[in-house]
Amino acid sequence: MSIKGLLAGVALSLIAGGAFAQTAVKLTLDWKFQGPTSFFLIAADKGYYKAEGIDITIDSGQGSAGAVNRVASGAYELGFADINALIEYNAANAGKEIKAVMSVYDFAPFGVYALKGSGITSPKDLAGKTLGAPVFDASYKLFPAFAKQVGIDPAGVPRKNMDPALREVMLVQKQVDFISGHYFSSFLDLKAKGAKPEDIVVMRYSDFGMDFYGNGIIVSPKFAAEQPKLVTGFIKATVKGIKDMIADPKAGIAATKKKDPLIDEALEAERLDIAIKTNIVTPDAKKNGIGGVDAGRLARSIDQVALSAGLATPPAPDKVFDASFLPPAAERMLP
Repeated sequence: MSIKGLLAGVALSLIAGGAFAQTAVKLTLDWKFQGPTSFFLIAADKGYYKAEGIDITIDSGQGSAGAVNRVASGAYELGFADINALIEYNAANAGKEIKAVMSVYDFAPFGVYALKGSGITSPKDLAGKTLGAPVFDASYKLFPAFAKQVGIDPAGVPRKNMDPALREVMLVQKQVDFISGHYFSSFLDLKAKGAKPEDIVVMRYSDFGMDFYGNGIIVSPKFAAEQPKLVTGFIKATVKGIKDMIADPKAGIAATKKKDPLIDEALEAERLDIAIKTNIVTPDAKKNGIGGVDAGRLARSIDQVALSAGLATPPAPDKVFDASFLPPAAERMLP
């Protein structure tokens, strides 16, 4: 073989192996590195993103609203954020919408939590009680819609804003009557603060007919327009990571531990188990595959967010979710 031919063969081999055509892409999470988001780390560690031509950087976040703003600013090409926070952002930024391109938490982990002895045993008991949570907490922001759903006046529920680290502490110390938050976070954090599981009163919004979607992958309009194949490739690689995480949750905890050595492995394993069983592997995801949304259900979610946030002109579903980047449903079916 000639030297020219040999070099050409080597070049093709390198390209096939991902040595060339790598595009740097930044992904922001909505929160810290935890078990439920370990699928991103698995996909990165196993080279799934690299195989799609993506040189991925994954950063922690400080809430879904922050993740949306990071993507909107152009600082990040992709984000993992609550679709309901996206709805609120898009209502205020008509013509500059950020769209979700994949749903991951088919059921949102939203809810409110009290302790036995507070007099709260059902949603009706929340009337006149004080709700505590960070002001940016999704369950906190959507509480008015939940209140209407269960038949209480949200105006009759005093609210107290606090730092995320103090939320469960203040409930245990009886400084507030109930708190809001993600189920796989607040329930476990209350246990870690000494509350007995049987003493925790759990009211998940999904158990009361609130069919919100949760977190999904969002993309900057510029990146979507200029690199559509990379967006599809990113989703394809992420789906592989999710499947691997479901099949072997311990691998997810190992990947998270590698990224953040200070995590509590047992806590994150329990958090991941809850997220898989209640938010990711849902009846709809089993039937239709992970990643897509139902237009009617999304429209209902938009109406509920509009009610809670007082949105005068809520965005249409097609201004919130773009399914055109999703791989075929057959590739998105769960194990």
